Amino acid sequence: MTAKIIQRNRRPFRKVKVDTVTIDIIESALRNARFEMDTVLFRTAMSPGIREQHDEFPLIANLEGKMVVGQFGSFIHGFLQGYDGTVEEGDVFLTNDPYSCNGAISHINDWLLLMPVYKDGRVIAWAAMFGHMTDVGGKVPGSLPTDARTFYEEGVAVPPVKIIRGGKLQDDVLKIILHNCRLPTWNYSDFHAIVAALRTAALRCIEISRRFGDDVFYSAMDAMLERNKRAMRELIRRTVPETKQHFEDYVCDDGMNMGPYKIACTMWREGDRCIFDFAGTDPQSVSSINFLLNEEMFKMFAGVYMIMVFDPQILFNDGFYELMEVRIPEGSLLKPLKPAALSCRTHALGRIFDVLGGLLGQGNPAFMCAAGFSDSPHFMYSGYDRDGEWYQLYQIGFGGIPGKPFGDGPDGHSLWPSFTNVPNEFLESYFPLRIDTYETITDSGGPGKFRGGNGIRIGYRILEPGEISIHDDRWLTYPWGVNGGLPGSRSRKLLQRADGSEQLLPSKVDRIKVEPDDLLLYETWGGGGCGDPLEREPEKVLFDVEAGLVSAEGARRYGVVLKGSRVDAAATRALRAEMAAKRGSPALFDRGFQDIAELKSRCKAETGLEAPAAPRFSARARRPKAAPATARRRA
Repeated sequence: MTAKIIQRNRRPFRKVKVDTVTIDIIESALRNARFEMDTVLFRTAMSPGIREQHDEFPLIANLEGKMVVGQFGSFIHGFLQGYDGTVEEGDVFLTNDPYSCNGAISHINDWLLLMPVYKDGRVIAWAAMFGHMTDVGGKVPGSLPTDARTFYEEGVAVPPVKIIRGGKLQDDVLKIILHNCRLPTWNYSDFHAIVAALRTAALRCIEISRRFGDDVFYSAMDAMLERNKRAMRELIRRTVPETKQHFEDYVCDDGMNMGPYKIACTMWREGDRCIFDFAGTDPQSVSSINFLLNEEMFKMFAGVYMIMVFDPQILFNDGFYELMEVRIPEGSLLKPLKPAALSCRTHALGRIFDVLGGLLGQGNPAFMCAAGFSDSPHFMYSGYDRDGEWYQLYQIGFGGIPGKPFGDGPDGHSLWPSFTNVPNEFLESYFPLRIDTYETITDSGGPGKFRGGNGIRIGYRILEPGEISIHDDRWLTYPWGVNGGLPGSRSRKLLQRADGSEQLLPSKVDRIKVEPDDLLLYETWGGGGCGDPLEREPEKVLFDVEAGLVSAEGARRYGVVLKGSRVDAAATRALRAEMAAKRGSPALFDRGFQDIAELKSRCKAETGLEAPAAPRFSARARRPKAAPATARRRA
């Protein structure tokens, strides 16, 4: 299936030579338009997930659907592959069904809207954006059921439809969708906010094209893509070895007391092309932790990661995609077969970035980052308040960002670009809870020459009866350290009841009933350390102790001895020499355990939770089919 684009002006664009100054002007104008899309959305959306946390992803693409500017890569190609119909002037398309668009979006909370930008009867560009809706129906508030066994339990799945046809909103279609959501007013507002952002982008593209001419606009976007491709080709040549690099990491559990689930990937270079092969990844789960990973999306992940680690000056767009080939076995955790559940795919999504760090750093250890891009923790709280009004909170939490070769990892920071936290004042104003504690967790970041970021402890004081859901990971495995750096700490969730009892909660759990004055202590993981902690400047360790990021006892993990408010230089030299002799050469990776069996045997004593049982895979995909040897390419 492919979409048919209707145009009354069929004159093809001419490729013309555009000078560098003009390209830069058009690039800056498109970048501004991309950020204007964000501004329009944030000022008109209602849900805190979009309005406050910025859980949305915009882009402007050329007429072939390749992202020229944006936040996270183009999903237009996957959408057009899954849409069997016409594209006409005035149309806006909506879908939230990952299976209908080849994983262009990966769970049904994400509403994807696309708009062809028409000028003088022909398409000159595309504007697109998706945002996470707080609720889309399904068996639990928030539409992220941990124990879902099929996709149909997760909410209302919308196949690719024209939600606006020829400029006219299809009210009946939208009413049916909203009727099945717990927060229709929020969804209605967020939907129209996204449409407004798309129209803003379209207006700006038309203005630029009128100023410079259609052919110049088309050719400048092509030149921007080509410039990215040249830069990425050189980056791949310099950083990706021809010898195969292999790495494995794990999603700790599936929320049904089974795990861990392995994600395996091998990377190598053939000429200018970088190959990623996920052979060896576990089969799809019976629960909802499956992640339908679109090959184009993974190329975007890899490209963003490489650019940010090796050369942040490179403009990120889709120009480099043909330089990468991605092979994902069908029926695996990363390519599940319909109707596998997908709602809690965030754990595997976050873990992909840790896997990328383990792969890309092996050939260039000096550029290696530790683990800590490990998850995107979710907290949900819902019920009826004393006035009988429904309340429902969806909030993304942040963990410790890993240490990197050029600095410490930020404490309690977001993995996702441009995300922000929900202000505590907002939470306390709009929801029946109080934030009793909001602090970094001392010593949770992995020691290293560059310290891993500390995790965050949030104390949610419950003020009204309701239910909570928690989605997190890294409670069993540690965020690993690199080049001698030590692992970060695990996550932990403790519910202190009003009657004085305590309940240690699993990292993935739904429908936990809470009562007024209950306190949930929500602790996220710390990032792994990077580099030998014995090489960290003692004065930096002293600063961390004074700032409360490291304890005085924790300073000894760096071989630093403190005496009052100063470093004991002689004792520090002696301790570091003793520690170095006992340890030997620093390890490239330090996972904090030798194998999974050993980790499980220590689980109860270290975490207070029972170790998960061996994974039980879906009967449909016990033996994943190998991915084809050739990359999936754009039509």
